[in-house]
Amino acid sequence: MNQNRQLNVGGVGAVEGDWIISRRNMLRGGVAGLGAAYLLPWATSTATAQVGRLFSLGVASGDPDAHAVLLWTRLAPAPLEAKGGMPPQPVTVHWELAADPDMRRTLRSGTVVARAASAHAVRVNVQRLDSDRWYYYRFFAQGECSPVGRTRTFPERDDACARMRFALVSCQDYQNGFFSAYANLAAEDLDFVVHVGDYIYEDGPRPLAPRQVVGGEILTLDDYRIRHALYRLDPALQAAHAAFPFIATFDDHEVDNNYAGPAPEDDQDPALFLQRRADAYRAYFEHLPLPDSARPVGASINLFRRVHFGRLATFHVLDTRQFRSDQPCGDGFKPLCPDAMTTTATMTGPEQETWLMRGLARSPATWNVLAQQVMFTKWDLRRAAGAPVPFFNMDAWDGYAAARQRLLDFLVERSPHNPIILSGDIHSAWAADILERFDEPDAGIVAAEFVGTSITSDFPAALIPAVQATLVDNPHIRYFEGAHRGYLRFHVTPRQWRADYRGVDTIAEATSPISTLASFVVEAGHSGLVSA
Repeated sequence: MNQNRQLNVGGVGAVEGDWIISRRNMLRGGVAGLGAAYLLPWATSTATAQVGRLFSLGVASGDPDAHAVLLWTRLAPAPLEAKGGMPPQPVTVHWELAADPDMRRTLRSGTVVARAASAHAVRVNVQRLDSDRWYYYRFFAQGECSPVGRTRTFPERDDACARMRFALVSCQDYQNGFFSAYANLAAEDLDFVVHVGDYIYEDGPRPLAPRQVVGGEILTLDDYRIRHALYRLDPALQAAHAAFPFIATFDDHEVDNNYAGPAPEDDQDPALFLQRRADAYRAYFEHLPLPDSARPVGASINLFRRVHFGRLATFHVLDTRQFRSDQPCGDGFKPLCPDAMTTTATMTGPEQETWLMRGLARSPATWNVLAQQVMFTKWDLRRAAGAPVPFFNMDAWDGYAAARQRLLDFLVERSPHNPIILSGDIHSAWAADILERFDEPDAGIVAAEFVGTSITSDFPAALIPAVQATLVDNPHIRYFEGAHRGYLRFHVTPRQWRADYRGVDTIAEATSPISTLASFVVEAGHSGLVSA
């Protein structure tokens, strides 16, 4: 969502093996670099030695499966410099994975090479692990150590699974406030975190903002690397990454607000924008624990993929930016124009759409989760806009109504088990029943959508009453809350999907109390939302 948009209503592969240097010359790994305020519940006193400057950006893990985990770090003693303070030469990085947070029971170890071409970022795919188990890991290089991170493998694909707990996050504008939501999230009892975009923001400094970015609007590879590094320096974000594996996909601000495929938001040279997109994708890959299959090639990156949590859930992770058609009607919030109804318009591109439908049709999972970026449900905001005709957000699925209806028709025809749609982007919390046809208020319900609020990004308080007034025209929207920042927490069993909307009291401070604002459940076999 555009911060300034108006509604007019006011590695490389790892080599497993033994260490080739003595650990006596290494510092003990720990979480001290995360700060005392974010000491993680599983950390113990023997794992809190001083962390080396090389590992200023912390550690992370991502995309687990039943027998492998992906580990990440980046060497950056001066992270806000173009090269991170690193020389051009490659550096050997040692890693270890253990069964305990004290790192005494080492299970795997090896080396990986950090190279300047990848901003000295490394990723390690540790394989042949036991399923459904927690592990601990750390890195060593040049006599320094990283914090200790915690990660886990997922259950076997045919495991029924008794429960799954995870959080949904998005929209973390550094300048708008502190990541107090992440400080709370790091202490939750979760299995993993799903991030659906706007991990960074590309804009320049805002003089009155609580925190300031470095430099102006980011355009080059160095710019994007420095902006990612600035975000990753935040201790609360580091604590969340160290506590849980992330499953991540991007939205628009990782490149340029409201870009659509090869089209930028505003007047930019098309060739220069594609180079900008290539640089942004490269920096995103360098700083997130993404699988090697997502390594960018020029201005292309492969982010849509599936992640399986036993038979309990399959996550169909989508990319609704790279392949979409340009927004119809000139983008923004406005009445529908003929372009908004064209059947050739696409949010996902034909290949991804086919991939999604094929995967849903074949999925044996109890819950089929679409982890994607922008609000899926229909939202007619004519009352907020003071318009006499329906009024929609052209950047959301409302601007791609035919593409949405194709997916709805598929859900009706093929009836995949218990579809759940997870979204972000709009800096506010929503819950909605997804209807077979939105122009028929009595149509059947085929899915539930949960839209998470932002970590920090702003939703103007002055707009909240106007948005609440629109719910009269959208009875399928069961919940809206725009005053709080935070995240969604889910507790999932074979019989029930529970969503808790978690909101912090303030983002004006680094830490803040948090509370549950509302809760909803979906019973397996019944698509409608029920207030809990």
